[in-house]
Amino acid sequence: MSNGIALRVKGKVQGVGFRPFVWQLAHRFGLLGQVSNDSLGVLVHLTPSPKNALFIEALKEECPPLARIERIEESPYQWEQLPTDFIIVKSGGGEMDTQVVPDATTCQACIDELFDPQNRRYHYPFINCTHCGPRFTIIKKMPYDRPFTSMSEFPFCPECKREYEDPSDRRFHAQPNACPVCGPHIWLADNQGKELVTKEDALTQACEALLAGKIVAVKGIGGFHLVCDARNNESVALLRERKYRPAKPLAVMLTGIDQIKADEHDPDFLPTAIQTLQSTAAPIVLVPKTVTPKLADLIAPGLTEIGVMLPANPLQHLLARGTNIPLVMTSGNASGHTPALSNEEALMQLKDIADLFLMHNREIIQRADDSLVRIEGKQSVMIRRSRGYVPDAISLPEDFGAQPSVLAMGGDLKNVFCLLRQHQAIMGPHLGDLDDLSVRQQLVKSLALFQQIYRFTPKAIAIDAHPNYISHQLGKQFAQEQNISVIEVSHHHAHIVSCLAEHGHTHRQGAVIGIALDGLGFGQDGSLWGGECLLVDYKSSERIGGLPAVAMPGGNLASIQPWRNWFAHLATFSKDWRGSVIAQMIPNHDLQILSKALERGLNSPKASSCGRFFDAVSASLGLAPKEISWEGEAACYLQTAALACHKEKQAEIIERYGHLMPVKNSVLDLGVFWSQWESIKLNVSEKAWLFHYLLAESLGDIALQYADKYQIDTVVLTGGVLNNTLLKRLFKKKLNNKKVLAPKILPAGDGGIALGQALIATHLMQN
Repeated sequence: MSNGIALRVKGKVQGVGFRPFVWQLAHRFGLLGQVSNDSLGVLVHLTPSPKNALFIEALKEECPPLARIERIEESPYQWEQLPTDFIIVKSGGGEMDTQVVPDATTCQACIDELFDPQNRRYHYPFINCTHCGPRFTIIKKMPYDRPFTSMSEFPFCPECKREYEDPSDRRFHAQPNACPVCGPHIWLADNQGKELVTKEDALTQACEALLAGKIVAVKGIGGFHLVCDARNNESVALLRERKYRPAKPLAVMLTGIDQIKADEHDPDFLPTAIQTLQSTAAPIVLVPKTVTPKLADLIAPGLTEIGVMLPANPLQHLLARGTNIPLVMTSGNASGHTPALSNEEALMQLKDIADLFLMHNREIIQRADDSLVRIEGKQSVMIRRSRGYVPDAISLPEDFGAQPSVLAMGGDLKNVFCLLRQHQAIMGPHLGDLDDLSVRQQLVKSLALFQQIYRFTPKAIAIDAHPNYISHQLGKQFAQEQNISVIEVSHHHAHIVSCLAEHGHTHRQGAVIGIALDGLGFGQDGSLWGGECLLVDYKSSERIGGLPAVAMPGGNLASIQPWRNWFAHLATFSKDWRGSVIAQMIPNHDLQILSKALERGLNSPKASSCGRFFDAVSASLGLAPKEISWEGEAACYLQTAALACHKEKQAEIIERYGHLMPVKNSVLDLGVFWSQWESIKLNVSEKAWLFHYLLAESLGDIALQYADKYQIDTVVLTGGVLNNTLLKRLFKKKLNNKKVLAPKILPAGDGGIALGQALIATHLMQN
């Protein structure tokens, strides 16, 4: 027996070329021993050497591009027989305590090979290496080895096997490694599923079809996309018509970063946008229309921003190079369905939308929608967190001890779940609206996969307190099946705590003032909230003010018909709706019926909803359609109008009308606002800007009042309404003497609340 050391390396260290990196380092320092993967991470065993300390230092400093070391634990190790070399040994099993790696965009070395006619992988749509390619979307279970992925069906050819087994090769233990001889392949089919051509011919004909104005369904890494020429208004109009997507903006894949111009109003924009677009996550990035090439008017009608992306996988690179045009790259789903994952599902869903199908025979195990971010100053802010980011773990604030295992179910819209364990939270992928049966089915399937991958058994389940939420009911059902406790969490408390946790806000930093603005959430008093100022810490939440409750005539109909909210606000606060413009726009009969319903409280639940307030104001300015076709549509048009307000006019607007939203007893007095709103002598963009200013000013006053009362220096801004960049900017200006936190790595909307649910639940469990 001989003494040595064992190094337990924890973090994102599997499927990222970490073992060959260790092997190469060990050989560089002339060390003897071995390295292996298991479910706890990477394990290195070394014989005694004066260079071991240098080796450990180099491990930390020279980490591979996709890897992230969280800690290295050193312990004594007894060798039964001293090794004569340094080797890589087979993976082991055991309890899961490592991180699964998100899918990564194609690296430059693979791109160079992809377009090198002399390379054996020339134009091969599944090229990858240890620094790029699919990871999360092909995993069936841990440890991350080829037999446990969807690549298990493709045995290596001798050349791929040689690369896979050579520690000095860039493809050493790259689990998706493949080539045209042994790997998956593509083919082109018509909308009945009949195969037309395969491989290179399939790619050529798909590109020709796109240039001819056709719509092609393309199977990617985490799902299907619907693709067409982004310059061609007729193609885009046809896609919208077939997909029943009249106005919601469409994402565009550019051919290269050179197609993005500098923003003359924001010098920080271009370098931040380039860094984000070219990151390994390769998300869709929202950019001003002014910085993109000329695109079809129907890409993002009525908005100032367009979501753009760069090719994120080899097939997208081939399409971009083969067409040399910007391409619409939108989710491959029919209206009311989740994006298709299998070839059969795609043909069933998309046969009436797509003219052709570019498909392949590698199974997608886990759905991964394109992630969506916005550039704000020198940072990118998450709007939808999925491909490229999931399932990266989020570390908890430094003074949090090891947490009990809790599953948090998230919300019903933009559903994302969370597994909380030890010192980390693992957020699931963006799934969508749980009203849709197929989304619920994907949630159940995704949860099962995550629990299997992480060998995760919850001790409790955290759910939103709203009794009618599907996530609430599913959580209760899961808890009953597993005989564990279920913990109900207030919606807006969860919003604020998620933001605190992602910013590393510790217990000792104490309570904060939170401004939580969204469409609807179940309040702690049993009523519906959506425009709250709250006093919050990790354990508790207390409402201190906000918007008044207003009826939503027609219940859920008020969420899709903005004029209903305008009418409700007028009927509640000005009383004189008959003398309003609304009486000229909506048939009198309809308004009479609604008026009686409001008086009697029939199907008109009250809510202090900021989202519905935005809808009301947007409708009053003639900006909102009679019925919206996507969530937030009316509010987006209102912000677009407000951003057109000339800066030199703003001081005059404030001086004349800055008093129109007073605060009484910590609640906004909207009677003053609505009694004068229609008679204000300003144009539409000026009135839209004034509304944003008044809202930030009034809610900011409440926040500052209580921050001073309780000697608090931190204010949190969160909730889906805070995706509004103008409102956020006005809040920050108002609160400039406070530390202001807003979500950055998690979405401000319901896609971020699961982390807050889980942390609040653990505090309730411990107390």
